[in-house]
Amino acid sequence: MTTEAIELIHCPAETLRTWGRACLQAMDVPEADARSVADSLVLTSLWGVDSHGIARLPHYLNRLRAGSIKARPAIRDELTGPCTAQVHGDQGLGIAVAHHANRLAMRLAREAGVGAVGVSDSSHCGAIGLYARAAAQEGLIGIAFTHADSIAAPHGGHRPFLGTNPIAIAFPRADGEPVCLDMATTSIPWNRVMNARREGRGLPQGVAVDAQGQPTTDAAAASALLPLGGTDYGHKGYAMALMIELLCGPLHGNPWGPHIPPMYEQLHRPRELGAFFIVLDPMRFAGGATLAATVALMAQTLAAEPGAPRMPGDPELQRLSQRSEAGIPLEPGLVAQMREWSSLVNVPAPA
Repeated sequence: MTTEAIELIHCPAETLRTWGRACLQAMDVPEADARSVADSLVLTSLWGVDSHGIARLPHYLNRLRAGSIKARPAIRDELTGPCTAQVHGDQGLGIAVAHHANRLAMRLAREAGVGAVGVSDSSHCGAIGLYARAAAQEGLIGIAFTHADSIAAPHGGHRPFLGTNPIAIAFPRADGEPVCLDMATTSIPWNRVMNARREGRGLPQGVAVDAQGQPTTDAAAASALLPLGGTDYGHKGYAMALMIELLCGPLHGNPWGPHIPPMYEQLHRPRELGAFFIVLDPMRFAGGATLAATVALMAQTLAAEPGAPRMPGDPELQRLSQRSEAGIPLEPGLVAQMREWSSLVNVPAPA
């Protein structure tokens, strides 16, 4: 495991968007879905969330090649009430399925004041904040959840049982980008472990344990992540993860915890992942007319406090500005994967 500084290649966002779309279309993904997935991954990288950004595209391509993700799924909507629906993903690309379901939740919210849409039989949907932010950008309140295979140990245990099971909540902000909470129920996502393994880097203290339940900073030895709160207060992250598991798995007829096929193994098996999107129309509530302005005022008031606290999601917006200028940093291992896939699908390499 190296501790030396890794030389990064900085690549323009538009170059990566073009490359990602071309790779997906070469795998028979329709143009609209290829654009949605590639653009979402690059936007996530621009936010600085590299664990869920363009680094994940080689994995999606692997699953498309193995057949566990369908390039052209028959996504089906089932309206179950005035403000509820189920989206059957048919093993499609999770980002495309999730955007579809979130748009449906937004439509229902405009019609009924609230939209609640569950997703079944999908795959990894990337950064969950993509969807909550999309709702807030249109003046709505977005809430989004998803789950994953066994990655995190339950509080008091050390074997993997639940996923990182993230949650996102976003509010509109007057004259600015939405305020957005986007967090996992573990201290780091498992994709950060995979990135560290690929690049031969270590992990932070107190976020993972090995197969014997001992704390480790060795990404190769990491067997499970610890729930948010660590060894002393991990009951909080664990309980939240379990509730999100119920919202995304059993509620929509999906597998749960140890029964979900693993992300990076058994690539021929469909993931059968779920998600849940709740969208609210703030105009149906007493403070709705002034909500976005109040959010902006709250941000200004916080910034004037000692230490200049920022609103959730603002660090990502700062990184977006920086990386839009300087390019998205790519580690050598990821560049090698990109070049390999470029050769496989006959698409010019981005870097």
